[in-house]
Amino acid sequence: MREVAERMNVPRTLYTDFPVGLSLGKPRDKKFQYEVLQAAFDLLEEPEGPVIRKFPVSISSTGSEPLVCSLPPRMNTELHPAVDEAQGLKAAYDRAYQKNKRTSVGMKISAEQVPEALQRFVRIVEGEHWDEVGFPDKSMYGTVHDIRTYYEELACELAEGPIAPWATEEWFYDGTEAGQIILKARRVMRENNVDQSIWFGLAPAGRE
Repeated sequence: MREVAERMNVPRTLYTDFPVGLSLGKPRDKKFQYEVLQAAFDLLEEPEGPVIRKFPVSISSTGSEPLVCSLPPRMNTELHPAVDEAQGLKAAYDRAYQKNKRTSVGMKISAEQVPEALQRFVRIVEGEHWDEVGFPDKSMYGTVHDIRTYYEELACELAEGPIAPWATEEWFYDGTEAGQIILKARRVMRENNVDQSIWFGLAPAGRE
């Protein structure tokens, strides 16, 4: 953030007008990311600072094409659609994990536990109290983090074309059964006057 660099008198700063969280710019665009890194290293040639240089390309978090990911057909109609969906997507998650050799799933649950965790949100929507469905104290946010990460990592295997900034977030909440059931559970808790600290962080601010 430019104003922070100015206030702190950072010796050399490359200011990038990118969405928060995309420090190197365009996801999956190695050439663009290399150019950002090279521009940062070029600042080492400045004889003295503070120096703030703006990267010439800006990236907007809005106005991009929605992410296109083909979801699996229903396999077990006895399960809630969100639970069935998560189970059907496990193969795509496994492919992504084998390719990248890493995952950010694991703050509270494993990838294998995602369908069961979604079933707990289904129970909240159906009327059970949030603290009676198996969420330990202060674990709900971490559980949603892992569910969302599970989906966003496998989206890289299913996506048709490039992934724009925030596209996986929008796809998760707008296009998947899992995202929809979490939003519904969030609304139920809000409408039942559950403390805001429990439900607010389950989705980005502004989502209903």
